[in-house]
Amino acid sequence: MNNIFADILRKNNLSITPCRSAILELFHEANGALTHAAIEEKTGEQFDRVTIYRTLQIFVEKGLIHTIPSPDNSILYALCKDDCSEGHHHDDHIHFICNQCSTTVCLDHISTPKIVLPKGFKVQQTDVLIKGLCAQCNSNSQ
Repeated sequence: MNNIFADILRKNNLSITPCRSAILELFHEANGALTHAAIEEKTGEQFDRVTIYRTLQIFVEKGLIHTIPSPDNSILYALCKDDCSEGHHHDDHIHFICNQCSTTVCLDHISTPKIVLPKGFKVQQTDVLIKGLCAQCNSNSQ
């Protein structure tokens, strides 16, 4: 599995470091978006907060992950699909946040609606969040 992560890093002209490989592995294992704090927790004391932050920033710049605003104004991170690249994110999809367990999932199969803006305006990013209960929390509440 580590070869896959090394290949992804090489493809994006990034040095292969233990931190980058570990964070990529976390995203591939995650069943949704991750916060900076969750990544810190899952990597233990292996990497300091600044190294993790810089890794996340370079991954966003290279189109490996994208950011998702959360209701509490923190930032969540999720894997991009294959068509994203450096400076060109194509993550115009809806995100679902569970009100009970806070799991955040990309709903890739649902595109954001096209918004017609007034003349002179230009869309740079569209964020659509849907809040509710995920399938697991919904089945537990019944």
